[in-house]
Amino acid sequence: MRASCGDAEFAPIIRVACGAARRRGNWEDTVPVGTAFHERTFALCESLNYREWSGYYTVGVYEMHHEHEYNAIRNSAALIDISPLFKYRVTGRDATKFVNRVITRDIGKVAVGQVIYCCWCDPEGKVIDDGTITRLGENEYRWTAADPSLRWFRQNALGLEVTIEDISESVAALALQGPTSGRLLKAVAEAEIESLKYFRVTHGKIAGVPVDISRTGYTGDLGFEIWMPWQDAVKVWDELAAKGRAWDIHPAGMIALDIARIEAGLILIEVDYFSSKKALIEEQKYSPAEIGLGKLVDLKKESFVGREALLREAKTGAKRALVGLEIDWNEVEALYDKIGLAPQVPSMASRVAVPVYSKGKQAGKATSTTWSPTLKRMIALASVAREHAAPGTVLQMELTVEAARHAVPAKVVALPFFNPPRKTATPVI
Repeated sequence: MRASCGDAEFAPIIRVACGAARRRGNWEDTVPVGTAFHERTFALCESLNYREWSGYYTVGVYEMHHEHEYNAIRNSAALIDISPLFKYRVTGRDATKFVNRVITRDIGKVAVGQVIYCCWCDPEGKVIDDGTITRLGENEYRWTAADPSLRWFRQNALGLEVTIEDISESVAALALQGPTSGRLLKAVAEAEIESLKYFRVTHGKIAGVPVDISRTGYTGDLGFEIWMPWQDAVKVWDELAAKGRAWDIHPAGMIALDIARIEAGLILIEVDYFSSKKALIEEQKYSPAEIGLGKLVDLKKESFVGREALLREAKTGAKRALVGLEIDWNEVEALYDKIGLAPQVPSMASRVAVPVYSKGKQAGKATSTTWSPTLKRMIALASVAREHAAPGTVLQMELTVEAARHAVPAKVVALPFFNPPRKTATPVI
């Protein structure tokens, strides 16, 4: 029997099967289930527009259009369910040694209470995944990942006194993002919010539920991520939703989030790059420097997986680079005008890769493209050959109008496209 996203009666049974599949990494063969917040998000999702995220139902857009949700991210406060992230707890005498063995950054430079963004590579120096690590104690970490990583972690933990637990189904998570998110949290949370620095974590309670609150997010704006016990998650949602009305809070789905993360120059696995574990050919494998993560590689630290390969690349330089592209909108308008149509602004971000050219020869590909409501420009993240990556370089990006292929000018610009001071400001209120 196939259960729908509204079949709460069967959710506990299906969730067990789904969780086992997630741990094996083959959730694609399972029926998606609701997250800890499903009874709230399902009731609010007027559009019934859902996406599958790692075996869970995730709202694409709550209303019939994502405009209000995007505006909440940029102008007030947006509440986003990010529970489908894979989450791991790493503890034990050798926990720090293990983390340092796997990631490209030096965890020894990270203080307790600090969060870092990082990536981890295979022995050839190609990125497997990227995510965040929160140092909760001297030898205690919470690690998030987009793809299942438990097997890889345990393979690299051989010989070490370390425990790696998959806590994906016991810890729920919300992203509270937007300019008013700090004031809202200050009113709701029993925690030190006002002085919480960028990429730091604090602890407290919301509606009596113990929570960790980190100054992190995937929108490039002022924001927080809230981590809580799965079984008490609805209490936290209800408190934020009820008291958040004064700060114009809105639940937001993946469509609005996709636009915001492109504006922020943030990459998405299997869209802007492929995990080396899933790549079918060498061209689909990327080093950190090729996807804008070169600054996350510390070649001075002790040996880590992929270090020798990355040392070799450092001498020759990466072959490709992640860049921002600003598409010439006047040229887009001219193409539509030529066939007697008004220019059409894309209603949502595109995750379909399209060719990018230089003087008629392919120079790379645009991987994520969107119209930016804030910047009033059409923008894209692109992977291009190193010789075409300098800011100011004018390339041509393929654009299809009424099933006819064209190439429009696209200027290389520095990332991120959108980077407001409030994102990193302290205090946050």
